[in-house]
Amino acid sequence: MGNDNKNGNDGDTKDFSPDKTSIIQSDTFKLRLAQAGQAPPSLVLLVGPVNSVGRQWPIEDTDRIVGRAPSSHIYVDERSLSKSHAKLVLSAGDTSIVDLESTNKTLINGKQIPPLQPQKLKNNDQIKMGNVIFKFLERGSIETVASAQTYDRSQTDALTGIANRGALNARAVELFKRSALLGIPFSLIVFDIDKFKSVNDTYGHPAGDYVIKEIATVVRDKLIRENDFFARIGGEEFILVLLGSTLQTAQEVAERVRHTIEANLFFFENQKLTITVSAGVSSNKDSDKNWEGIYDRADKALYQAKNSGRNKVIVF
Repeated sequence: MGNDNKNGNDGDTKDFSPDKTSIIQSDTFKLRLAQAGQAPPSLVLLVGPVNSVGRQWPIEDTDRIVGRAPSSHIYVDERSLSKSHAKLVLSAGDTSIVDLESTNKTLINGKQIPPLQPQKLKNNDQIKMGNVIFKFLERGSIETVASAQTYDRSQTDALTGIANRGALNARAVELFKRSALLGIPFSLIVFDIDKFKSVNDTYGHPAGDYVIKEIATVVRDKLIRENDFFARIGGEEFILVLLGSTLQTAQEVAERVRHTIEANLFFFENQKLTITVSAGVSSNKDSDKNWEGIYDRADKALYQAKNSGRNKVIVF
């Protein structure tokens, strides 16, 4: 798709407002309209945890629970939300919201709604739950496509197209809490490129960019499983979040990553580059209060791998 200007509309598009006729000549805008026609109703987070602002949840089935329990269909890590704060109901093409006797109530456009009574939502309604504010977008709203694209860009690493650190900070919290709720393992693999500075110094920064992109592509296309989360978190540093994988399984995955990258053929401007990675692995313990402690252990293991010969996997 083409780039949008800061107002969110294409340069070829006239004033787009509900009470005026637009002259649409942009193929990009026509594509958006087509996509919008397929878009389900959705909620967009306007006010809440900073790493999740702008996130959009499609409402594709009825009885979608909104709350701070990790098992909620629309989960927001905010203490002012009840664990099961409200639910969204689909009926005859309409979307309604029901407050589930929440502690801090549910308001629509500033007006509190009574508990356990469905309230029909209209396009652009603002829904306040505790200190969290959502916006409702009706089925087929053009804004659904635009807001989803904006959020996706904010969560995506521009060079590689995989998730960035901001996306990691939001997703890791959610996955860690889900692992605690379900009583399943939560493991991390942190890896980076060995002697990456020498690649830049010898072949130039375009070669370094090529190597980073190639590694991201290889791992994403060949090694990622359905429930794994993969992100670039630094210049040449990457992370894999493995929900439900034991420490032993995470170590095996890390070895596959290391071996696959070592065996991959890296060619830049007809020059063959020898590329390897080092990795650190850790899993959750009963004493862990957050995912950052697990990350710190994996990072320390990575440091050990780098300082004990490189091209190896160390388990904390």
